[in-house]
Amino acid sequence: MVKVILNGANGAMGKVVADLVAADENMEIVAGVDLNTDAKLGFPVFDDIRKIDIEADAVIDFASVKAVDNLLDFIEQKKIPAVICTTGLSEAQIDRINELSSVSPILRSANMSLGINILSKVLAEVAPTLKKAGFDIEIVEAHHRRKLDAPSGTALLLADSINSSMDEKLEYTYDRSDRHEPRRENEIGISSVRGGTIVGDHDVIFAGEDEVISFNHRAYSRKIFANGAIAAAKFLIGKANGLYDMSDVIK
Repeated sequence: MVKVILNGANGAMGKVVADLVAADENMEIVAGVDLNTDAKLGFPVFDDIRKIDIEADAVIDFASVKAVDNLLDFIEQKKIPAVICTTGLSEAQIDRINELSSVSPILRSANMSLGINILSKVLAEVAPTLKKAGFDIEIVEAHHRRKLDAPSGTALLLADSINSSMDEKLEYTYDRSDRHEPRRENEIGISSVRGGTIVGDHDVIFAGEDEVISFNHRAYSRKIFANGAIAAAKFLIGKANGLYDMSDVIK
């Protein structure tokens, strides 16, 4: 039985994770963390992860950027495996995560879904050939009106996968409204849409002369992210200290 602390327990994603774990005979949530300490999910909820003195095997994090610093303090203190799913992290937070991976196994991913991570691998394979053939690359992402960060972490994950396959030669362009010039050769354009209850849509467009190739991913439920996080937490148990991502889980 894998015992888990759920950071962001009463948030939208936290509740989905809690529901799925409740039906999983191999995992149990022993404590939650949220500013809303309502404990209707069947486990105690604390307003600060550093107050938890309950034994656990791993942390699953779907909280806010503001809550991540306390989580990192907790990881440093407890040397506990952690799955960090919060996006929009600062460079300082990312640097600290990288440092803490020397004392604990940590998995960080901008997107926990199987489909997105397979798409990331596919893009790394096809992008150099298409770019060499003169195709322009654009990424369009759409999310619900409540999402705070833009572009999405997933859009950046996909862009980074493409860029890494081409020796980091491409530049990201988020806004062309102040420019009056043709598209630059070395751009990846990244556009964001916010509205309604869109769970998460990502389109990667390769636009060439007289033809367009598109790769699309549509998330119809938050369950795909929660299932990925649960699988990641199980994966980390017994792993050596280090930094992991979802590509390690789906090998």
